[in-house]
Amino acid sequence: MEAIEDIVIVGAGIAGLTTALGLHRLGIRSLVLESSDGLRTTGFILTTWTNAWRAMDTVGIGDSLRQQNNQLFGLQTASSSSGLPTAEIQFDALGTQRGHEIRCLQRRTMLETLANELPSSTIRYSSKVVSIEESGYLKLVHLSDGSVLKAKVLIGCDGVNSAVAKWLGFKKPSFVGRSIIRASVYYEHGHSFEPKSFRYFGEGVRSGVIPSDDKSICWFFTFPSSSKNEEMEESPAKMKQFVLGKLGKIPDNLRAAIEKTELDNIVLSQLKIRPPWEILLGNISKTNVCVAGDAFHPMTPDIGQGGCAALEDGVVLARCLGEALRDKQGMSSEEEYKRIVRGLQSYAKERRWRAFELISTGYLLGYIQQSNGRVLNFLRDRVLANFLAGLPLKMASYDCGKLRAS
Repeated sequence: MEAIEDIVIVGAGIAGLTTALGLHRLGIRSLVLESSDGLRTTGFILTTWTNAWRAMDTVGIGDSLRQQNNQLFGLQTASSSSGLPTAEIQFDALGTQRGHEIRCLQRRTMLETLANELPSSTIRYSSKVVSIEESGYLKLVHLSDGSVLKAKVLIGCDGVNSAVAKWLGFKKPSFVGRSIIRASVYYEHGHSFEPKSFRYFGEGVRSGVIPSDDKSICWFFTFPSSSKNEEMEESPAKMKQFVLGKLGKIPDNLRAAIEKTELDNIVLSQLKIRPPWEILLGNISKTNVCVAGDAFHPMTPDIGQGGCAALEDGVVLARCLGEALRDKQGMSSEEEYKRIVRGLQSYAKERRWRAFELISTGYLLGYIQQSNGRVLNFLRDRVLANFLAGLPLKMASYDCGKLRAS
């Protein structure tokens, strides 16, 4: 049996749910297909920068999330080789950069908040896409259970291994040669960390800690990958010992936090990106199909913009489709199709350079901060420290706009 849907979104992650909610705010129904049997709430803390809060306010979830999460007021960086500080930035005292809002959210909380704002029939779980084919003005979406959906618009928000991105001609994301170990720690009686983001660089590795609230923190550790690291992937205990042996000169409370970490809260993953030239040259949209979120622009976490950019995508995509589908009553199928194609092209044009900038900045920042060369280390710690520390704020000084074009 073939069902017809106006807009099919593949993937109930941040980009998919934000797009669906943006469309819902505009009175446009969509169907979100999720391959798992529930929300994919794995993952730890997301740093949500100013641009993310603008997007969340636009779709109407900002205030409820603010009440649950403390604001961060600064960023401190230091050398883990010497133990000396290299830069400190206050988020509320930066001249033209004033007005920043940075908090940390549990990924689970964000997804649940987005999902709870949607009509109950919006998300269809256990719906894995296995193939896509064309049928006139429609796309046929074949699911693993044998069912087929006819979609007037198909949006891929299905992550780094996106079936929709593959259909558009994108290659699999490229491994950058670095891996990251992440973990969260809960303190029953509260922790001692200030409401700031702390980063440490040296000896070819990068570490840091970010408080989420008065009782929870998240720490990370990025390092060059090698064949020796592969044996750690299935052993959180080995990950923990590896990190403790590579930290260098860092504050005692961060070392104590890592020692306190429960093994089932530690995760290792490889860092992958969509090469920036693929963003410039590839098909972000083609006919009535497009991609958003990690399916579009997987990036390294060095500027903390992966989830933030997914929120931006959702707002821009909902706005472009809203404009395309406005006053469509009595419109022929051909005209509706043409307007959809133009709407997705507008989305791709607006997001292409933004994604290029985010991927490039994050990769270069991570490369410099994790360098182990003497010259680059000197430049990083003595010459470029304040500039590098300010790059995440520069990337956050962006407004994706409202749901309705002015």
